[in-house]
Amino acid sequence: MKKAKNILNTTNLTRMVMALAILLTLIAVFLVVTKRAPASRSRAADECRTVVMVTSGDTLSQLLTAQGLSHNDVNDIAKVLKANAGITTLRADNDKIEFLRTDDNAPVSKIVVVPSPWKQVELTCTDGSWDCKTIDIERDRRAVHRSGEIKDGDSFYLAGQRAGIPAGILIEVYDLLAFEMDFERDVRAGQKFSVLYEENFSDGKKVDNGRVLAVSFEALRGNVKMYRFKKSDGTVGYYDENGNGAIKSLKRTPINNAKITSKFSRNRKHPVLGYTRAHKGVDFRASTGTPIPAAGAGRVVARSFNRGHGNFVKIRHNGSFETLYAHMSKFAKGVNVGTNVRQGQTIGYVGSTGYSTGPHLHYEIIKDGVHVNPMTVKLPAISNLGKDDKKKFIEYREILDEGIEKLQSHPNMYIQL
Repeated sequence: MKKAKNILNTTNLTRMVMALAILLTLIAVFLVVTKRAPASRSRAADECRTVVMVTSGDTLSQLLTAQGLSHNDVNDIAKVLKANAGITTLRADNDKIEFLRTDDNAPVSKIVVVPSPWKQVELTCTDGSWDCKTIDIERDRRAVHRSGEIKDGDSFYLAGQRAGIPAGILIEVYDLLAFEMDFERDVRAGQKFSVLYEENFSDGKKVDNGRVLAVSFEALRGNVKMYRFKKSDGTVGYYDENGNGAIKSLKRTPINNAKITSKFSRNRKHPVLGYTRAHKGVDFRASTGTPIPAAGAGRVVARSFNRGHGNFVKIRHNGSFETLYAHMSKFAKGVNVGTNVRQGQTIGYVGSTGYSTGPHLHYEIIKDGVHVNPMTVKLPAISNLGKDDKKKFIEYREILDEGIEKLQSHPNMYIQL
């Protein structure tokens, strides 16, 4: 109570009233300044900058003309964008254009085209000539870990979705594992898998997913592991835990998520001909028109039609391996005898031509002139690591494995890259 009495004596009370008055005056002045200043800055910003989101039907010419740019300016800007930034068209609901002026009545002095969150193109006008500069925006990259388990009746894709792995990442993982696994025979209930991949952030918000950094799957033939690694020459590949190339020269299953309807066999009753003979490939069920990708890079040595295979394409990959794709509904445009194709390039489309009871892909692998089982043949890796790179890879893999182990215990955490 003593302290309360001292506070409330006349002298102290007078001082408190004066101090309070001064404080209220300062607050009032501060509020007036803060209220006026943003309005002025906001008004100036609105006058100097116009932001336009590209919508359906918009063209570059229309958008530029609407901002008062001349026909000559429009032509010059279009040429500069094509030559220096590779931009020839605008994408609705994706691209954004900013127009900057020195004041509300001035002509446009700078244009910023934003085709993605990670890139912007700046155009400036000097003495009537437009210059173009491309700026790459740095990504906030974070490595996240997701793991799951195959349940009864699951496909790998369904199990991956349940584990929270994005669809685009699952497709990439499927493509990687398809070099080593037969998804029809190797997927069983109880198998566990995990994926380490990138998430890209900007200003604290996730924008998209990045690259797959590591994959693990408990396959029937052993645990399959793949790690993404950049070699000393700058090239990037996927390697197993010992540094051997994980990407094979050919894929066992060319079409993702396609169910095997007929296996490789030396003695099979033909469903159309009715008698027993060898089935020299594997049949994958797919709907008519499904794109058929090349199982590996090579040169087309046959593109034709016969009664058995219907429309078919044959590719020579090296001195030992060839692949054949049969029963196509049609060939891909530009794929002819002598054409060099890359791995994954569409060479034709699923159909039911030739001796076929329904739409499917008949896929063959021929090694040294002899048909082999695509599901069991040992496929050569595209490249292995050299001595120096392998040493660096092992060190990198050990660090990555430690990070994965920590993320398994804390799935909501991430590794800053």
